Amino acid sequence: MSKILLFNKPFQVLTQFTSDDGKATLADYIDHPGFYAAGRLDYDSEGLLILTDEGPLQHYLANPKFKMEKTYWAQVEGAVTEEALSALRKGVELKDGMTRPAKAQLINEPDIWERNPPIRERKNIPTSWIELKISEGKNRQVRRMTAAVGFPTLRLIRYAIGEWTIDQLQQGESQLLDVQINIPKKPSSPSRRSTKHSNSSNRHNSRHNSRHSDSREKTPRGRTNNR
Repeated sequence: MSKILLFNKPFQVLTQFTSDDGKATLADYIDHPGFYAAGRLDYDSEGLLILTDEGPLQHYLANPKFKMEKTYWAQVEGAVTEEALSALRKGVELKDGMTRPAKAQLINEPDIWERNPPIRERKNIPTSWIELKISEGKNRQVRRMTAAVGFPTLRLIRYAIGEWTIDQLQQGESQLLDVQINIPKKPSSPSRRSTKHSNSSNRHNSRHNSRHSDSREKTPRGRTNNR
């Protein structure tokens, strides 16, 4: 069994344990020596962060190549259109390339805590809530995706990572869990020694075959006896 720590990160908290400029950090909320964040969550984003004290598990949870789905709730400026949702579902062109298709839907405002400080809303401009599910980890990806389809993100909350959610966690709370996670093993590669031996053997066989071929060419044909 492995141990993971689910943490509901508040707004404007760094996902690290130290800060050089006085910003709030994980150390202000978490007292579990040896646990470190598996992945990142931006300073101005809120929601689920997973920490672990196992290096391989930390890599597995953080690495986008394992395609662990992450669910985000984004409060955006404007009344979201079906065209915008369709674009998100197909993938959006960003400066660093095309995103994978996302699962996107319009949702009602979730029953969650008030943000401190609150978002800045403009008069006469409505806001909408989108649920986005993605399985990659480009920098500030959700914010850039919603902006690319014309709806800038005002508030961003990560609701879930895989099967784990913030359902039972208030802002700033954490929960320690014992979990069974099967981490895919890396495919074994031949050692340098075996590769070197194989190459040496191939060279030896090549020289042997070459000498054998030369000897056949230089040997005179035998005479036949007439009886």
